[in-house]
Amino acid sequence: MTISGGLAVYFVIWWTVLFAVLPFGVHSQAEAGPVSDGTDPGAPQAPALLKKALITTVVAAVVFAGVWYIWAVVDL
Repeated sequence: MTISGGLAVYFVIWWTVLFAVLPFGVHSQAEAGPVSDGTDPGAPQAPALLKKALITTVVAAVVFAGVWYIWAVVDL
């Protein structure tokens, strides 16, 4: 796997994992209490995007390591 190919695979894995992680722990404004004026009641109260980006990075690195192992070592 070339460096550019590895980066492309990691990029796809990272975004896929991000979309899987985004809904974890999300509470809407309506569930949390008063809704801020001018916002949708379904908008997240505290999305914690930095925490989710860090979790996504770690999980994507582990998944990518598995993909690389299969690609380079097992040579399927």
